[in-house]
Amino acid sequence: MRRSVFIITSLVIGTLILCAFFLGYDLPTNWQYAFERRGLKIIVIVLVSCAVAFSSITFQTLTSNRILTPSIMGFEAVYLLFQTLLIFLYGTKSFDHVNSLENFFFSILLMLGFAFALFYFIFKKGKNNIFRLLLIGLVLGTLFHTISSFLQLIIDPNEFLMLQGTMYATFNDINFSLLWYALVVLVVCFVVSAPKLKLLNVILLGRENAINLGVDYFKTVRFFLFVIAIMVSVSTALVGPIIFLGLLVSNLTYELLKEYKHQILIPACSLICIISILVAQFMVENIFNFNASISIIINFIGGIYFMYLLLKTNKL
Repeated sequence: MRRSVFIITSLVIGTLILCAFFLGYDLPTNWQYAFERRGLKIIVIVLVSCAVAFSSITFQTLTSNRILTPSIMGFEAVYLLFQTLLIFLYGTKSFDHVNSLENFFFSILLMLGFAFALFYFIFKKGKNNIFRLLLIGLVLGTLFHTISSFLQLIIDPNEFLMLQGTMYATFNDINFSLLWYALVVLVVCFVVSAPKLKLLNVILLGRENAINLGVDYFKTVRFFLFVIAIMVSVSTALVGPIIFLGLLVSNLTYELLKEYKHQILIPACSLICIISILVAQFMVENIFNFNASISIIINFIGGIYFMYLLLKTNKL
């Protein structure tokens, strides 16, 4: 317990130092404007990090697998297909037909509609096979990716450049007016879910043990899957898909804490995620001069770490 408290305290201090450094580094003459923009960017990073950490840790607990993330259910594929269809249908005039606010809410509704349709057909009539849910989500996600790739091949190259900005996560071109909508939705999800986190500690023991200990397993799984769907949809619509980030930060959290309580794991994972995004964003802005995407940096570092985890597991 002391080790966990020490690590979380260190993460909090490190996060605050990084936030202060990010805010104050190389401020221009018009520092008030830059300070405000960077402050809003940090709020978005914190919000997205908490959503990624919560959804990844919770999803891995529900599936009893530490190499799975909610992206396997195809949320990002639905988002990308919608963005591709907009460019395919309207071309360079897509923003005239669907503004950023409408795009934000349509993206969320489509991803949630896809998730709820999956849940309905899998969980109706007493069917509660979560692995069937993952399999169907994976197949449909692959189908949507294939359709998106086909449409991207036949659209105009200039239009594809417009689309490319939505294919990767970015914290540079965020419409901050959308931040407050996302903030309200995600805060409600956190508040509603917080009292039920202790149930995840029991579910971690396995379905049979959780049922024997008095947990309404299927009801709890459905509740958290709905919350995960909402969080992933909102964070993806806000900044774009960050497929590999959840896998990276969740496994880093497990390695550092050696803890099972989700009341500790999720806040620690959120802090690690904030630190990871802040470092990657700083590199994008000040080292690569916006010539690289934050997704590329995270996927590169995450891929190396994931290979390390696989090699380490094989040696045990």
